[in-house]
Amino acid sequence: MTEQGHHILALAIYFVAMLGIGWYAYRRTTNHSDYLLGGRELRPTTAALSAGASDMSGWLMMGLPGAIYVSGLVESWIAIGLLIGAYLNWRLVAPRLRAATEVAGDALTIPSFLERRLRDRTHLIRVVSGLVILVFFTLYISSGMVAGGVFVENSFGGEYLTGMLLVAGVTLVYTMFGGFLGASLTDVVQGLMMMAALLLVPVMAVWQLGGPGEAISAVRELDPDHLSMLAGTALTGGGLTAIVSALAWGLGYFGQPHVIVRFMAMRDAGGAKAARRIGITWMGLSLLGAVAGGLVGVAYIARTGTTLNDPEAVMLVMSQLLLHPLVGGFVLAAVVAAVMSTVSSQLIVCSSALVEDLYRIGRRTPPSQRTLVLLGRACVLVVAVIAVLLALTPGGTILSLVAFAWAGFGASFGPAILLSLFWRRLTAAGTLAGMTVGAVTVFGWKALDTGLYELLPAFVAHLVVAVVVSLLWPKPDPEIDREFTASVALAEGRAVDDDPDPVSASAA
Repeated sequence: MTEQGHHILALAIYFVAMLGIGWYAYRRTTNHSDYLLGGRELRPTTAALSAGASDMSGWLMMGLPGAIYVSGLVESWIAIGLLIGAYLNWRLVAPRLRAATEVAGDALTIPSFLERRLRDRTHLIRVVSGLVILVFFTLYISSGMVAGGVFVENSFGGEYLTGMLLVAGVTLVYTMFGGFLGASLTDVVQGLMMMAALLLVPVMAVWQLGGPGEAISAVRELDPDHLSMLAGTALTGGGLTAIVSALAWGLGYFGQPHVIVRFMAMRDAGGAKAARRIGITWMGLSLLGAVAGGLVGVAYIARTGTTLNDPEAVMLVMSQLLLHPLVGGFVLAAVVAAVMSTVSSQLIVCSSALVEDLYRIGRRTPPSQRTLVLLGRACVLVVAVIAVLLALTPGGTILSLVAFAWAGFGASFGPAILLSLFWRRLTAAGTLAGMTVGAVTVFGWKALDTGLYELLPAFVAHLVVAVVVSLLWPKPDPEIDREFTASVALAEGRAVDDDPDPVSASAA
C-alpha cells in the first residue's frame, strides 16, 4: 500500500469511528435537554477532555506550532496565558456555574441562565446574547472549516474545497444527530488523539536530531532568538504589549460558551475538582507538545532540506517524514480531530441559541420535545452551511481567525459570567450595558490596530460598565439574593441554611 493509501485508511477508520459514536449518542438522545446538555450526566473525565478538545481546535495542531516555528518561544506566552486562564476557569467558574444554572430553573444555555439569574423580563439579555453567539461562532466555525481545507491541501495534495467540505460533512452528520452527547463523546477520543500526536511528533524529531541537546544546539545555530521568550523585544513599548496581549488570551476562557457549557453538563458541582485535574493535565501536555513541535521543527525542517510552504503545516510535514505511513495517517487524523471537536461543540451552542434563546421567547404554547429536537438539528444544518459559505474564500491565518472570535466571546460574556457568579449586586441593566460595550469594543479596537489584543481593553470596559451601571440601578429583587445564596451553598456542597446572612456571602 502506498503512503497516501495508508493515510486514507487511517482517516477512513477515524471517520467511521466518529460516525459510530454519533449513532450511539443519537440512540440516547430523547429530549431537548439531552440534545443540548446530554441530560447533565457528564462524568469528570468526559467533561474535562470534552472541554479541552472543543476549546483547542485546529490552532493547537497548526496555528500555535506555526507561530512558534516562525517567531520562536516568544509566542509561547499565549500558551502560558491559556493554561492559567483554563485553570482559573475550572477552579472558579465550573462549580458555581453548574450549581447556579440548576438553581436558576435548570437553565440549559448561558443566555437563559443570565436572563433567569437577573430576572430580565424584557428578554433583551437573552436576545443580545443569542445574537452575539451566532455572529462570533459563525466566524469561529468558519475558521475550523478553513483548517480542514488547509489540512487536505498540505497532507494529500488535494483541493482546499474538497478538504473543507469533507470535514464539514462528517462533523455535521454526527453533530446533527448525536447532539451534545455525540459532540462530547467524540471529543474524548479526539482529545486523546490530539495529545498523543502532539507528544509523539516532537519526540521523534528530537530523537532524529540526536537528542535534546543536539536539537537545542541546532535551533540556536539557526536563530538564537528562537529560544528566547523575549526575542527581539525589551519589556517596554511593543515588546511589553506583545507579551501582555498573549497572556490576555487567558481572560477569554470565562466567556467561551462551548467550553463553559461543559461545566453546566456535569452530573454535579462536586465533579469539577476531578475534572479540573484531568483537564489541566491534558492541556499542559498538549500545549507543551505544540510548542516543542514548532520549535524543534525549525531544526528538523532545515536539517532535512524540506520545503515548507505553510508554517502552520509544520506538524503535518514532520509527521509524514518521521512516522510509518499508517501512524502518520492517524496523526493527520488527529489534526482533523482538533478541528472537528471544536466545530461540533460550536454548532450545538449555535443551535441552542437559535432554538432555546430566540425561537422559544414569547411563545405562549411550549413546543413539544420532538419539535425542539428537530428544530435543533435543523439549526445545526443552517449554521454549518453559512460557515461553509464563509470558508469558501478564507482570509487571514487560522490563528488570526480564532483570535478575533475568542476575543468576541471573552469580552461579551466573560465579565458577565464572573459577576453573575461572584457578585450578587449585578443587575440586568448592568449586564446588558456591559455585554454591548464589550462586543462593540472588540470590533472598534481591532480596527484601531494598536498592537494590543482587543480582548483585554474590551474585557475591562465590559467589567467597568457592568459594575457602574449595576450600582446606579435600583437594588435587585430579594429573590435574586436568595437564589444567589442557594447556588453558592450548592457549589460548596453545604446546605443553604448554613449561611443565615446572605449579605456576608456576597464577598465572593
